[in-house]
Amino acid sequence: MTSRPKLSGIQKQVLALYRGFLRTARLKAPEERRRIESVVSAEFRDNARNVDRRNFVYIEYLLRRGKRQLEQLKNPDITGLATLEVKK
Repeated sequence: MTSRPKLSGIQKQVLALYRGFLRTARLKAPEERRRIESVVSAEFRDNARNVDRRNFVYIEYLLRRGKRQLEQLKNPDITGLATLEVKK
């Protein structure tokens, strides 16, 4: 049986943020839940592919931004999650 490599502190924070979004999505209406899960999954996957793992400053910025978005999403008056696409 192979053991998984230990996760760094920042990796644990990213996974906790992802799980937080998924847990919060469960509190929303079913159709909005699927949309939130889709947006969150795509955003995390895109960042995993495109952000250099050694760029800690940018990763920490994304974590802070994600935490703010999660806190907003936890508000019962907020029904969904919007995305903004920026051309690079």
